[in-house]
Amino acid sequence: MATIATRDIEDGARQVRAMMRYVDEGDFVTRRFVSQGREVNTGSYSDYELVIRDGMPIRDHFTLDVHGFALIRSPSAVKDFRDRTLIERIYVNEVEADILRLTGADKCASRGWMWRTTADLSEHAGTKARGYTHEGGLQPPAGEAHVDVSTATAERLARQTYEQCFPDGPGYKRFLVTSHWRTFSPPPQDMPLALCDGRTSFEGEEKSNTLIVVDEFPEDEALTAPVEGEDSMLAATIFSYHPSHRWWYFAGMQADDVLVFKFHDSDHSVTWRCPHSAFRDGSAAHPHIRESIECRSVAFWE
Repeated sequence: MATIATRDIEDGARQVRAMMRYVDEGDFVTRRFVSQGREVNTGSYSDYELVIRDGMPIRDHFTLDVHGFALIRSPSAVKDFRDRTLIERIYVNEVEADILRLTGADKCASRGWMWRTTADLSEHAGTKARGYTHEGGLQPPAGEAHVDVSTATAERLARQTYEQCFPDGPGYKRFLVTSHWRTFSPPPQDMPLALCDGRTSFEGEEKSNTLIVVDEFPEDEALTAPVEGEDSMLAATIFSYHPSHRWWYFAGMQADDVLVFKFHDSDHSVTWRCPHSAFRDGSAAHPHIRESIECRSVAFWE
């Protein structure tokens, strides 16, 4: 339960009104098909106008284990975030170091990264991508309330990561899947990232959203036709609207600012997840195209 002082600090934050997309309640197939420069969700979604608070003036107030997210300062040796070689040679190691420093975990392994932009990707997306892997590519922002893993996906990812990266380790008693998110275009950005206080995320309906990587998008009935082995495929968690959800963003993020937020923490005695989504910030004067990089990792306590 938040203290009176905490509520005063948070309720006094600047507020913007914006549209947020949620999945509708009801019974229907939910899948996310992805390929080069394009993503398609099945199912039914609706937009809701809600309040998003600006946490930048109180940035040090937010912590991973209370809110499910934190804004840290993390200068990088990478001078060009569009350079794939620098990302793979330098940046993923910086991400792992940030997570270890922030969480106190014993080990951490990065598990893929992605560029996202609000720039026009129609030409990029128009090219068939044979062998597309949905890692290290360029995609539009994800524009609905979601967490990138379901519980089953998180548990499977942790187990596989530990076996692959730390085969001689003694085993782990806790794991944490996070996103390390940085925007490298000038502020203000047109579609910043909003984060839902994880403590407020348990009201409303939830669905599993299967991730299906394709070279070519299916059409019509094929979008929802049975898929063999779907139960064991990667899946996100998507959320229906509830007025108790408490959303935040950080206006004017600089390149040295990094948002770290939880996909799944196996320790449920603390806040263990953080729904999030891009949103269009109508309060930003003369906004710039958003360019950002996100890196997923799994941390372990042995």
